[in-house]
Amino acid sequence: MTAPSVANTLRRPRGPRKAAVAPEAVVAEAGTGIDTSYLETLLGYNARRAALAVITVFLRRMAPYGLRPVDFSVLTLIAHNPGITSRQVCAALDILPPNLVGMIKSLDQRGLIERRPHPTDRRAQGLHLSPAGKRLQKNAQLTATQLESDVGSRLSDEELDTLKSLLRRVYRA
Repeated sequence: MTAPSVANTLRRPRGPRKAAVAPEAVVAEAGTGIDTSYLETLLGYNARRAALAVITVFLRRMAPYGLRPVDFSVLTLIAHNPGITSRQVCAALDILPPNLVGMIKSLDQRGLIERRPHPTDRRAQGLHLSPAGKRLQKNAQLTATQLESDVGSRLSDEELDTLKSLLRRVYRA
């Protein structure tokens, strides 16, 4: 059996889903006088809080497309890498193969992707966007670009580039 991916190791056991906390609720908690100073010195804490702020907006804006963050990531990889294999998607996104199977099946049932024989590996299938998938992914990518701009508006372009570069250095180490 393969070792679990980092993302799956850190994931909490599944229970009933809670509604996402609105950013306004987080701001209200900050004014409660609770000392979070130590937590705010931790990279993981700050990265998680920033991710939650972005994901909250992402979920709201991607709801019309029926896309979760991982669905968007998979579609975007396929859009930018036509013919990519499931194995390559798993490696790029740190997803366990059994978890990707259901996602691919769902995207296929929605008519967003097509599976075609891989040109060099007879055992593999290449993943491609269908015409409907291309339209949806293009619109979702425009939405993602706008939401990144909106969420990152408190930082300058240079600060955003630096932040993204530093975060990549952490997770690619």
